[in-house]
Order: sequence, then C-alpha cells, then structure tokens
Amino acid sequence: MPSISANSSPQKRVLRSHAAALKVLITSPSGPTLPSRCRNSIPFTSLTKNDVVSIRSGDKQAESDCVAPKPERDPIVATALDSTPQKHKVRSRAVLEASTLPPATHSPSKWKSQRRCISASPHTSLTESKVDSVCGGDAQAKGKLKWNPNDGEQLRVVKEALHVSTEPSRIACREDEQNTVLEFCKACVEQEKAGSLYICGCPGTGKSLTMERVKGLLLNWATEAGFVRPDVLSVNCTSFVNTSDIFTKILELNQSPGKKISATPLRQLQNMYSQKSSRNNMVLILADELDYLITKDRAVLHDLFMLTTLPFSRCILIGIANAIDLADRFLPRLASLSCKPIVVTFRAYCKDQILRILQERLSELPYIVFQHQALELCARKVAAACGDMRKALCICRSAIEMLEAEIRESTSKSNTSLEEKASSEQKTTTTSDHMKKHEFDTVRIDHMALSLSKTYRSPVVDTIQSLPLYQQIVLCSSMKHFRGTKKETILGELYKSYMGICKLSQIQPAGFLEFSDMCRVLNDQGLIKLGQSREDKLKKLTLKVDEADITFALQGIRFFQNCIQ
Repeated sequence: MPSISANSSPQKRVLRSHAAALKVLITSPSGPTLPSRCRNSIPFTSLTKNDVVSIRSGDKQAESDCVAPKPERDPIVATALDSTPQKHKVRSRAVLEASTLPPATHSPSKWKSQRRCISASPHTSLTESKVDSVCGGDAQAKGKLKWNPNDGEQLRVVKEALHVSTEPSRIACREDEQNTVLEFCKACVEQEKAGSLYICGCPGTGKSLTMERVKGLLLNWATEAGFVRPDVLSVNCTSFVNTSDIFTKILELNQSPGKKISATPLRQLQNMYSQKSSRNNMVLILADELDYLITKDRAVLHDLFMLTTLPFSRCILIGIANAIDLADRFLPRLASLSCKPIVVTFRAYCKDQILRILQERLSELPYIVFQHQALELCARKVAAACGDMRKALCICRSAIEMLEAEIRESTSKSNTSLEEKASSEQKTTTTSDHMKKHEFDTVRIDHMALSLSKTYRSPVVDTIQSLPLYQQIVLCSSMKHFRGTKKETILGELYKSYMGICKLSQIQPAGFLEFSDMCRVLNDQGLIKLGQSREDKLKKLTLKVDEADITFALQGIRFFQNCIQ
C-alpha cells in the first residue's frame, strides 16, 4: 500500500484520522481515545458509514500517527464483541476447550473447521467433531455383508430361508387370528370344556403355520400355569385311506393300548364322552384339509363335530380348510342344534403384508440378496393375483435361479472371449468382466419380472406361440371376427375374415380345404370348437380361449401388431 506523502491534502488526513478513531471505538473495550489534533476537527458523530467506506483502508501509517496503542484484551471478550451470539458460543467454547487440551502437534494436512463437519453442532467439542468427520461414513458402511451368488453355501442358505417348509422365527401379520385361537383354547383348558373352531381362508394365508404355532404356545402356557398339558393330535385328512380313520386316531389318544372292543371307533368315542371318565387330559385335534372328510351323506364330518357336544367330551377340535362356507353348506344340523363351530377367517395377504413377511425372512440373513424394488414388485403382483404367500416365496426362489442363469451365461461368454482374443486384449476383457461381477451381487427387478412372467404365464399362451404362422393367422382372424357381440359363427364366414387379413397383410391365403384342416387342428388343441355338419362351410365355430391370451401371445410378433389393434 502507498504511504502518506508529505504533500497530501489536509482533508484526506482528517478522514484518515477519523477512520482510525472509529476502529479504536469498535475494538477498544474502554472506549475511543482520539488524539488532540483530531478533537478540533469535524465532529465524530457526523461521520457516516459511507465516509468510512471511502477511506483508503491500506494507509496504515496514518492510523499509527493518530491512534494510541491498543490495550490488551481478554480473548473471550474480544470474540464476543466481534461475532454474532451463535458464533460467540461456538468460538468461546472452542477457546476454552483448547486451553484445557494438551498442546497438539501440527500435522502437515490442512485443518478442517469444526463448523464444516456434517455432524458438528454448536455444542460439539473440537475433538468430537474431528472424530465424527473421520468416522461419519462408517455408520453407513456398517451393515450386511455383500452376497456372493457364486458361493454354493450362501446360495443354499438363501434358498432354504425362502422355502415354504422353513418355519419363520415369528409369524407376522397373523397376530390377531393367532390370539383369537389361542385364547379360545386356553378357555377350554381352564374350564375343562370341549369346543370347536373352523379355520378357513384362501390357500397360502398362513392357516396351518399359525395353528402349529398355537399348539406350541398352548403347551407352554399349560405348563407355566400349572394345568395338565393337553394331548395333541395333528392330522392331514388327505393321508386317510378311509374318512372314518380319523376316529381311530382320536381313540388311540384316549384308550390304553391292548384293549380290544368289537364296537367301531366312533361308537367307542361316543360311549366314552357320554359318561364321566377318570381321564383329566384335554385332547387338542388339529384336522388340516378338513374338506377331504366330506362324503355323500356328510356323516363323518357331522359326527366329528358332534363329539365336542357330548356331555363329558374333552375334545378341542380345530378344523382347517379353504372353503369359507363349509360349515354352512355341510353342517346345517349343527346350526339347528346351536353347536355350529366358531369360524375364524384368514384373509388373503395384501401387498404390504407380503412385503413385510419377505423382508422378515431375509432379515435373518447376514447379507442383502434382493433389491427393495424387486421385492415390492413381487408383493404387488402376488397380492393382485391371489395373495398366496407360498406363491410369493416360490417366485423369489425362481428369481434367484434367473440370477444364477445370468451369471452362468456371462461366465461362459467371458471364457470364450478370453480364449479367442490375443494377450493384449485379455487385460481389457478381464477388467470388464470384473466390473460386471459387481452387478451380480443382488437379485434385480428384471430378474423378478422374468420370474413373475414365468409363474403367471398361462399354458394357453405357450400353445399359441408354438403354433405355425398360418394357424396363428387363423386364430387371430377368429379373435377379430368374435369381437363385439358375436359368440358363434360358421366356418364360411370365418374364412372371409381370414381372407381379409391375408389381403391386408399382402400374403397368399390358403384354400378353403387347407383352412378347414387348420381349424380342425386348432379344435384338437382346444383353442376353438367346431360343430358337426354335412357341409364344411356350415360348421359352427366357437372361440374357446380368452382374447387377452391371444393378444399377449402374439403381441411380440411384428406381423400381428396391426392385426391385433
């Protein structure tokens, strides 16, 4: 900066002296001290902010002429005067802590301000903010390990966790139904009173799994509460050769072995529960697939539930089946006797419930296997179709198999390319393969989409896609002919529609005899239905497949894009 020259004007000197006095007023805790030659000049209060800004701030020599030496200030007080209240708290705290800390050695790296740290706050110490700035990203890095689909053991563990037969550690989304059944069974054991329940719902809604969990909880509760543990009979009614074999199974729990009585098992049970007995044990009967016991006269099903109505019966019967109205249709006499079983309905899983169950099963694994979007796609599709949890598990396992197939295909291609290319190109290929392997550490949404299309694909679609082109054209012409209100036509009318499509597509149409033979083949495959007539043109024809299946099967073929629209 240039120094003050001897011939500088008096006005400039006065302004510089005023600037020096203003600086002393701001920085000095004891107030301003003006030199004697400045006191008789322009009044200090008349100096404006604009005047101060216009002064040349670099002329330090003038300031030294006019300003007295600065008194020593307390650093904390100075900070308080120089900053806003928030900055005062941060800086004063840092100064106080720095005075208590041992002297640190200076590192060559650039010091990072604690206010720039993401995790720092006005009340964060200097040392804490340094630790957070170094380790702040480690919290996100900590978590599950990367899944290696090439590891056979890891692959086995994942598939086992998603298998239908694997019982989860906790039954999710069925807490209300589980508590209802458990409280009913507890009341029966406490009062030593028989009763019956009917569990119904769509397939794959957790009925059997929940009942097995209720059985274990009931036995544990009876032991802890001091009651006699009930005897348990879990049967699947599909395993019986004769429907009346269920009474033999129940009798084996209530009768000591070795006794031979000529009466039928049902008659023995009826006699046993009609009179007081010395046995104190309650009997819990879990009859899965109960609808297999339905006979023409419905006697077996009726007699089974009637056992719980006998005066000294000790049976707690829980029947499980898919039909919601089984009790109303097949047990009307029980309703007339006011002995109708209590019905507990298991509704189909919704999207959120399916997603939650899948996530809970996968959370037990030490690594991430699926992308969240892939699981959500699976949950949405299954919930919209049927709400079957078993179907969702099978789809997830199939998606893993899609990933396996992709890895095998990529590996085989990379091995082939490595053998064909020269040594100079091998390094590039190896690097690209290494980058591709990082994409195979999770099941992506495209794998799940392939699995869903494979699962919900109709067999009719496969049949249509395997047909020769001319038979597909006949089927497409049938679909267009039956659009609207038509449900039936004759072969001659359909041949006219077929000719129109061929003319529109500029291809040579087949003759009527050949057309009739193609319709006969489609009839044999169940795609259309041909009636009987002496003349081929008068044969009645009906389309037996849905229009949506034909559209889905042919939409990927360019030839049919205009015909389908």
